[in-house]
Formats: sequence, C-alpha cells, structure tokens
Amino acid sequence: MKTISILGATGSVGTSTLDLVEREPDRFRVRALTANADVVGLAAAARRTRAEIAVVADESCLPALRAALAGTATEAAGGRQAICDAAAGADWTMGAIVGCAGLEPVMAAIRHGGTVVLANKEPLVSAGEVILAAAAQSGATLLPADSEHNAIFQCFDFARPEGVRRIILTASGGPFRDWTREQMASVTVEQAVAHPNWSMGAKISVDSATMMNKGLELIEAARLFPVPHERIEVVMHRQSVIHSMVDYVDGSMLAQLGPSDMRVPIAHTLAWPRRMATPMAPLDLVAIGRLDFEACDPARFPALALARAALEAGGARPAILNAANEVAVAAFLDRRIGFLEIAAIVADTLEQYDPPAPDTLEAVLAIDGAARRMADERITGYGQGRVKGRA
Repeated sequence: MKTISILGATGSVGTSTLDLVEREPDRFRVRALTANADVVGLAAAARRTRAEIAVVADESCLPALRAALAGTATEAAGGRQAICDAAAGADWTMGAIVGCAGLEPVMAAIRHGGTVVLANKEPLVSAGEVILAAAAQSGATLLPADSEHNAIFQCFDFARPEGVRRIILTASGGPFRDWTREQMASVTVEQAVAHPNWSMGAKISVDSATMMNKGLELIEAARLFPVPHERIEVVMHRQSVIHSMVDYVDGSMLAQLGPSDMRVPIAHTLAWPRRMATPMAPLDLVAIGRLDFEACDPARFPALALARAALEAGGARPAILNAANEVAVAAFLDRRIGFLEIAAIVADTLEQYDPPAPDTLEAVLAIDGAARRMADERITGYGQGRVKGRA
C-alpha cells in the first residue's frame, strides 16, 4: 500500500486526485490533506479517506476544522509550518497548491524523498535550479502532472536524449484564440475563466486565456527535459487531444493522446512506472474526426514571448515573471485592471527589476516578494496612466 499526501486537496487537481484514490482504497492510504481555507471541503475529504492529518493554511480556520473532524481519528493542524510538516512523510506527494505558497511545502516533500508530483508550476518556474538540486541530493523522484509535461514524459527517451530533435508543447489557445487585440480589450472575468476544453481553477484559466500558462510550461519543460530551450516549441492545437509531442532525429514523432481530463496524467503518476485504470472512456477517434494545428500569434498573446525571453535570460527572470503574473491575474480577477494589462504589468516589472540569480529557496522567496510589491505598484500606477500605454 502506498501512502500519499495531497497538498491542495480541495482544488481542481486535488479533487481529481482524490477521485482516483478513493476508487482504490486498498491500494492507497492517505497520510495528509491540506487546503488554504476550505474547511468544509477539507474535512469532508479527510473523513471519506480517513486521512491521518488535515491541515489548513489559514490558522484562523483551525478551530472550525477541529470541530468538523470531531469524533474522527484525523489530526487537525493549521499554519504554514504545519503544511510543510505534513508535506514530509509520504511515499507519494501531490504538489497542487496554487502560486508560490506551494514552494516551501514542495521543497519539504522533496527533501524527504519519495515521489513528488508537480502540478503547480511555481517550483520549477521560480526555483527550478534550487528544486532540481534538492531532488538530486535527497534522491526524490519528480513526476509532472501537467498534461503537457506528462505527455512528454511518456514519450521521451531518457536513456538516449541525443536522439530527440524537438519537444512540441500543444496549446488549446484558450477562449480568445480567434479574438483580435481590440476585442480582447473588453474581456470580462467571466469570459476569461470559461475555458473551451478544460475545467480548471480561475487563476490557471486566466493564464490559459493570456497564454502565459503555455509560457510557464515552456520554462518547466526546459527544467524537466534535457533538451536546449531553443528546441522547445509551442503549437496551437484546438482539440486538446494531443497533449504534447517529442520529435526524433530519424523523423519519428511520438505523441500522447487522451481526453481533456486531469485524471489521466494524475493516474499515470499515481501508478508509475505501471498503469492503473481510470473512469475515462477510450478516445473515439472517429468521433473526434480531425486534429488541427496552428502557429501561435505573439502579437495577440505577448505573454508567451515574455516567458521565452525570461527563460533565455535565466537567473531571476522566471521568478519575476511568475510573481508579477500572479499579482496581475489576481488584480484582473478583482476587476482592478483590464485583461490586456496583465501582460503589460508583467513586462513592466521585468523591465524595472533585475536582481542576481537566486541560489537558495530563501533567495527565491525574497525575489518573489520584491517582484510582487513592484507589480502592485505598477497596478496602482495603471490607474494613473503609467502602465496603460503598454497594452
């Protein structure tokens, strides 16, 4: 029996993971479940799975969590340190805490060893070199849960990487793939979170709409796979059936196909190196009928170019990109800025802030904090006309 912990158990990835785990109770034992402040969802999941410990990041919610778990054997805890403590100790840990709040818990899991599954992008984007060095030291196995990186993982020949010519990430294009820049100027929050293919949280849905999500995945792919970043490409694929491809020097191209459901890549990581059944129906290729591919338009989606430039520059640039984007997306979701201003604020923050490359997690977090403050200043400045011209 494999012990598992789910960091971010009440989000979309966490609930998908729980669905798979609960289907095979004789195969998995839940050690820890964590959430930010969703006491009801966390307590319900802990009761169903008989988790050893349930942790809420917001300590003010701890009394309510204890009350909700009264009469069970599940221990309740709260606070950032409790999240990190819960992260260390399982055979298999899902890292699905949105944003840089997930950095420290993921690092705690990596330092413990075992298998750590990366569903949130921030560890590899903001602290890639630090995370990879920690995994090498502890012997932890890192597995990608993003559908794109999981697809590449399944197709990549790690024994002979010299045979790989290109990695090709596929992008759905999001809800505005056919919109002009003029049309995108009036995008609402409701339109931006309505992804045409995937059911995801608000933040990642907005990232998909700006295509920043694909830019962050570009950086992740460069960390995960031994291929020069200039040989990692992005192509638009509207159907989201092919999740990514690996092109080999002999002309062969391997692709992983599957439904637009996160349970497929999560199941791969849960059972790896074996396979496990999922409730997903087999792909009906006749019903799908066709697979379309298009080039991405950098003029309409500048976030992708910003991410590639940050990857090429290296150092602290990816961490700044990620932090500024998180702040800008939150401001958009709060209706404080327009859709086009998200990438503009990220670009402005990158232009204004260029610290030395971080070599510790603490340095990464310091850069992240400074970039967030600077992006906040740019958002305030937007109302005074300092940023609007970049849109």
